[in-house]
Parts: sequence; structure tokens; C-alpha cells
Amino acid sequence: MRTQNSKKSILVVDDYDDIRKLIKKRLEKLGYLVLEAGDGQQAVEMAESEHPDLILMDFNLPILDGFVATQCIRQLEEMREVPIVGLTAHGKQYSQNLAKAAGCNDYLEKPLNFEQLDALIERWLPKQGTAKIN
Repeated sequence: MRTQNSKKSILVVDDYDDIRKLIKKRLEKLGYLVLEAGDGQQAVEMAESEHPDLILMDFNLPILDGFVATQCIRQLEEMREVPIVGLTAHGKQYSQNLAKAAGCNDYLEKPLNFEQLDALIERWLPKQGTAKIN
């Protein structure tokens, strides 16, 4: 259990290790505690046990896809208000509609633009440190 003064946590869910590690490195430089899951089932389990402050959810995942995992997470009482951001390389309009229907608060297309990612995280987790990465 984290204390009030501890770092905010972000759960990064992606089945590609390289993508998770790249995002993790970026977010840790910004001062966040980063949790990782490689499939939708792990994401649900991590959300239930760790209660992250924000979730970055890829849609194309093994075991449970990101849409189903998001729906499962939204059924957890303590996770209903936690921001979930859908990440995908698929068509924008199609994925945006599915993301919202599954319970995502926002959406970001791959390949990731880190400036957009930084702005999105600041929007959903305001008042985190003032570190900026160029």
C-alpha cells in the first residue's frame, strides 16, 4: 500500500516487451512508479491487487484483449474512476469507439508520440512533479 506522498503509479499493458520497457523508461524519468502487464488477464489481476492511478491499455493482447480487460477492470469497485487510456495501432475511429464503449477515458494511437503521451498523462494525473523530458 502506497502512502499519500509516494509516487503515482501507472500500469502499462502491452504484449510487446520492448514497447513496455520504452514506455516504462520514459515514465520513470517523469517520476512515476511503473507496473507492467503483458496480457489482459495480468492487467486485470494487477489492477485488482495494485490499484494503479492510471492504466495505459493496449487493445491487441493475448488471453483477454484490451477491450475485455478494460471492461473487467471497470467492474472492480476501486477501479471504476481510475483513468484508462487505450493504445492501438488500428484505425482511429473504429478503435476510439470501441475504447469508449469498453470504458476507456482516452485514446492514443501507436506509434506513440511521447509529447502526446506526456500531455495525456498530465491531463489524467495532474500535479505530478515538474520534470520535463526532451
